[in-house]
Formats: sequence, C-alpha cells, structure tokens
Amino acid sequence: MPAESKTAVIAALAGDVAVAVTKFVAAAFSGSSAMFSEGVHSVVDSADSALLLFGIARSRRPADEDHPLGHAHELYFWSFVVAVMIFGLGGGVTIYEGIAKLRHPGTLDNPFWDYVVLAVAGILQAASLVVGWRQFRKQIGDAPFLRAVHRSKDPSVFTVVIEDIVGIAGIAVAFAGVFLSHVFGDARFDAAGSVLIGLMLAAVAVLIGNEIRGLLIGESADPAMVREIRKLAEADPAVDRANPPVTIQLGPESVLVALELQFALRASAADVTEAVDRIERAIQRRFPVVQQIYIEAESIKQTSKPTPLAR
Repeated sequence: MPAESKTAVIAALAGDVAVAVTKFVAAAFSGSSAMFSEGVHSVVDSADSALLLFGIARSRRPADEDHPLGHAHELYFWSFVVAVMIFGLGGGVTIYEGIAKLRHPGTLDNPFWDYVVLAVAGILQAASLVVGWRQFRKQIGDAPFLRAVHRSKDPSVFTVVIEDIVGIAGIAVAFAGVFLSHVFGDARFDAAGSVLIGLMLAAVAVLIGNEIRGLLIGESADPAMVREIRKLAEADPAVDRANPPVTIQLGPESVLVALELQFALRASAADVTEAVDRIERAIQRRFPVVQQIYIEAESIKQTSKPTPLAR
C-alpha cells in the first residue's frame, strides 16, 4: 500500500471530523435540516475514513498458514463496508430527515452561523480534495475521471476523492437550501436540500460499491500489465509460446499471476528450471506489485528440427 494512499485518507479524516463538529453546532443554532444533513454526511465521511485506515492496516499483515496469499483483500472488504455505510447512514438518514421536515416544516433562525460554517467547511473539503486528487492522479495519470476510477485498484484513494467531490456539492446544496428558505420564508427549501443531499450520497454509494465489488470478487490486473507479462515470458529463449496470463488483483500493491508456458522441445529439465527463475525475476523487476507467480508447463510438442538452446 503506497504511503500516499494513507496520507490522503488521514487528510480526509482530519478535515471531516472538524467539519462535522462545526456543522452540528450551526444546525443546533439555526434549526437547518440541510445543515443537519451535512453534519450527518461529515460524520459518515469521518467513519468511512477511519474504516479505510483500519482496512489499510489489516491489509498489510503478512501471509500466514490460514491466509497463504496474504491479507491484501481486507482493504477491499472494508471499502465495501464504507459504501454500505454511505448508502444506509449517509443517504438513508438524510433523506428521512428531509422528508420529515417537508411534512412538518419548522422555522429557521438567523442563518449567519450556517453561512460561516459552510464557508469553513468548503475550504477544508477543498483542501482534502486537493490532497486526494494529487495522489489519485499519481496512480492513474491523465485518464478521464470515471475511467480512472474504473481502472484504479486502490479504493482508499478514489473513495476519498469521490466523497470530497460530493462533500463540496453537498455544501453548495445546503447553502442554496438555507439561502432560499430565508429569502422566501419557507423552510421547505431547506428540507428539499436535505433530500437532495441524501440522494447524492445514495448515488455515490452505488458507484463506489459497484467498483469495489469487482475488486472484491477477484478482478484481473490492468490489461496493459497482463499483455506485458505475456511478452516478457515469450521473450525467454526457452519458451515457444505463452498462453494469456491469468491474474488476480489481491490488493492495490499485490497481484497474483498464473502462467501456462509451452517450452521448447530442446529445453532440458535444467533449462526449464532456469527459464522459470529468469521469467519470475523479469516479471517482478518490471512489476514489483506482482507478489505471487505460478508457472505451469504445457506438454512439450514435437518439432521437426530440434536445435540447441541458445544461452
């Protein structure tokens, strides 16, 4: 797990805790439903970041007798739990709060502190997004955002980035709800903002959960990596042909590779053993994230003119 991923999550956690406290204080003074929903949103984001840090720590544990391939998949499990929390606690609670206020709209007090808190929250959320975005782009490059999320193998980073983006959008919605409620003297605008924030959180949870689902059930490594691994295997002088590799992304920094190779008829048992060692070293030099490599030899086919193996 890159240190940058942990940095992005810690930055998000610090910002979310500070923002959650200020939002609830402002909601208590003003009675704003949208502000309360934003407070719930920040509490969920804080819990999510804490769970991601827990998942990072658990995924770093070494392999043992019960888990011979290591514990890297733990991060994917806890990231999926985060998606469920966003949907249930974030989306569900805020939608319920908004609907309740729509049915029984109250009155809003002085919105001054709402505006102050929303401004501070926006600054903190933007700072967290900048940190997460930089780490995300280091991993993915310049691909379009949704494609980059789909290609990413590190949910701890793209989850934080998506949460921060939705957090900024939620702050804008809360501001609009508070502002319109006071301009028109109708608290239903504020309640509608709460419902909209909840729907945004539910949509984001579905997006994150769907991406993590693929990783959790055993997604293959990046296609470019898979093609390069096959080329490296076929470049060895003892190999006639390599079948498409089977890969499983065990974690952001852990990939399992299974290779089926057709070795040359001229290759002796010693040649094959040396070739396997060379291929493993070449793959791991090129891709340090490949932690386990399993190579199987196909039955050697007869060739018409066997030639000595080049050294």
